[in-house]
Amino acid sequence: MSKEQVKAVLDRVLTWPNERQEDAAKLLLLMESQDQSDYRLTDEQVEEVRRRQADPNPRRLTLEEFKERLSRHLGK
Repeated sequence: MSKEQVKAVLDRVLTWPNERQEDAAKLLLLMESQDQSDYRLTDEQVEEVRRRQADPNPRRLTLEEFKERLSRHLGK
């Protein structure tokens, strides 16, 4: 998307109802704050997230199963 296209969209936002403009501003501020975060996923982590999102039958853990796996992982 070109800068001109972005500007055109932002100009149209100013014609929206106030509540909708506030929603847009909140969303943009959230995106901006995420860009300032020190946390970044590695390429491998991004691929794992995509793989899990694409799984039509994700495996769910009960709280007890999760606690068991966590204790094994932490060596407790």
